[in-house]
Amino acid sequence: MENETHYAEAVIDNGTFGTRTIRFETGRLAKQAAGSAVAYLDDDTMVMSATTASKKPKENLDFFPLTVDVEERMYSAGKIPGSFFRREGRPSEDAILTCRLIDRPLRPSFKKGLRNEIQIVETIMALNPDHLYDVVAINAASCSTILAGLPFSGPIGATRVALIKGQWVAFPTHTELEDAVFDMVVAGRVLDDGDVAIMMVEAEATEKTIQLVADGAEAPTEEIVAAGLEAAKPFIKALCKAQSDLAAKAAKPTGDFPVFLDYQDDVLEALTAAVKSELSQALTIAGKQDRDAELDRIKEIAAGKLLPQFEGREKEISGAYRALTKSLVRERVIKDKVRIDGRGVTDIRTLAAEVEAIPRVHGSALFERGETQILGVTTLNMLRMEQQLDTLSPVTRKRYMHNYNFPPYSVGETGRVGSPKRREIGHGALAERAIVPVLPSREDFPYAIRQVSEALGSNGSTSMGSVCASTMSLLNAGVPLKAAVAGIAMGLISEEIDGKTHYVALTDILGAEDAFGDMDFKVAGTKTFVTALQLDTKLDGIPASVLAAALKQARDARLHILDVMNEAIDVPDEMSPNAPRVISVKIPVDKIGEIIGPKGKMINQIQEDTGADISVEDDGTIYIGASDGPAAEAARATINQIANPTMPEVGERYLGTVVKTTTFGAFVSLMPGKDGLLHISQIRKLAGGKRVENVEDILGVGQKVQVEIAEIDSRGKLSLIPVIEGEEASDADEKDDTDK
Repeated sequence: MENETHYAEAVIDNGTFGTRTIRFETGRLAKQAAGSAVAYLDDDTMVMSATTASKKPKENLDFFPLTVDVEERMYSAGKIPGSFFRREGRPSEDAILTCRLIDRPLRPSFKKGLRNEIQIVETIMALNPDHLYDVVAINAASCSTILAGLPFSGPIGATRVALIKGQWVAFPTHTELEDAVFDMVVAGRVLDDGDVAIMMVEAEATEKTIQLVADGAEAPTEEIVAAGLEAAKPFIKALCKAQSDLAAKAAKPTGDFPVFLDYQDDVLEALTAAVKSELSQALTIAGKQDRDAELDRIKEIAAGKLLPQFEGREKEISGAYRALTKSLVRERVIKDKVRIDGRGVTDIRTLAAEVEAIPRVHGSALFERGETQILGVTTLNMLRMEQQLDTLSPVTRKRYMHNYNFPPYSVGETGRVGSPKRREIGHGALAERAIVPVLPSREDFPYAIRQVSEALGSNGSTSMGSVCASTMSLLNAGVPLKAAVAGIAMGLISEEIDGKTHYVALTDILGAEDAFGDMDFKVAGTKTFVTALQLDTKLDGIPASVLAAALKQARDARLHILDVMNEAIDVPDEMSPNAPRVISVKIPVDKIGEIIGPKGKMINQIQEDTGADISVEDDGTIYIGASDGPAAEAARATINQIANPTMPEVGERYLGTVVKTTTFGAFVSLMPGKDGLLHISQIRKLAGGKRVENVEDILGVGQKVQVEIAEIDSRGKLSLIPVIEGEEASDADEKDDTDK
């Protein structure tokens, strides 16, 4: 029996998008782990999960020691690692984010007070390059854990759902996601009444969302997002059933694990009697530092009063003190609709926003919300500086890089400073996802962009503060964002009164409200739709009406924050003189070799002569970067002389032909394949300076007109001005007079 292999599977029906089959297997691999399972997606992607528990508890810990690791094996995609040692090293950002996706729904599902070390190791063993492994790994982790005989209230089911052509599609492929308006990872478990309790959500709009909405797709509003959560529930239920079926065949009986509760009831009762009134008063102090100081003072008083009675149970006094604090905070919110700092449930703390916060950088902004203070700093460079990725994902480079730093002084503490921790990577990724949908395309803005968020002060949602600071910083750097994005952190507190559950949603939560609440979710978006959402809940289910109301409350707050940000900056600034200038030129693909030259001789010579950096793309697009405009233009002129010898230059004059008229001007053909725009403001000169109501009254298609090239923009587009004989003669006379 020990070597018997068991299977169970869930078939997900996506209608016109086909079916997905998730198969769970146990008994064949990793038999010495407490629980092991393999999850397959369409028998083409394979993730193995092994759950192990230490034999003895860590009694001195005051937290649950759960560790989740994701091991990306490059052989799974038929690759050899690109590092110097040609083997896997530190986990990629994708792996770290998947660890967090697994930890968030699984951690609260273990029995409270468990102190045995639990380790869940996910190994990506085979991967179809069109599949995303993260949700497969969440299901595998849940499955191996319910088989391990641990006090765990699983199974947990997880699916990715994407809104594609009006339908929510489960387990979408990378190819299908190219047409998605919104993309969500949703995890949950099945309740006794058959409903699904949503435990975790990680959601985002896509790079193409704005274009797809402009083409007629439905925008991912709060209502659409709520509908997506409901659409995920049947898929989660099917995944949980398959895991339960496998557990019925192969799960170990739940072992006897000691539980270390934070406190016993007698300690809580004694503490309540000793300091409840003082603690209630302290929790009305609005300032975080003053409140924390008073809470510490009361805690010392409580310890002094209770230690003689509960000798050797010092930790229980600390645990009971936290429980009493939590109870009082929640009670005040539910009954009085008043929060720790005196705000109402929908009130936002004082906001402040400014740009150009620090000198010399390409763009910067400072955003403050109460005691939360975020500095955003933007750096621009050539596209060759974008991040190169060596991961299992088909994405090999990243143009927009968002880094988030959370130093210990931001909360008035000491601590380690160095490489980013998982939390910092997660917060940076959330802010990045919120901004990506509004970034200009590579063609419209050919720059690599690095955004850094410095959390200088923290008391509630630095990640959403980072979104606000980043939007302003990017605009300050001259990045033409498609829309401004703001974010807000929300909380939820529930209480059963007279047999009925009451819910109160909190806008702009503090750090303490995050810890003491039942749910926290962060929502970022523009004025019209949601760009990113992250949700974690400790409840067994949130009524759809409650969630919808909370999302609407978050939208109202987001719009208010956007108004404050717009007062600081509402359109892109001129680029900093310290930022590099990047322009592009298109050449025939068969001319690339001439530009590069033998062994790079020609391109190196151009760079040396002009001081510009040159990057050549496979499609013939050449990006030229330089510290100033003249150097970039000199490099472009040299490249055109080689690859496009007939390319026009500023100041050259042509007898052109009008090929098209529009409300804003006329397009004039200068030579085959090269047109320029004669703007309506310039056409006035042909009408003797009179206002031009209709371009066709002055110029018609096929008409000849003498023009001069006034400007060539960074994308190679030509701006023209008319050449008028009288003006030309007077210009010559003025020059003669000057010479005399």
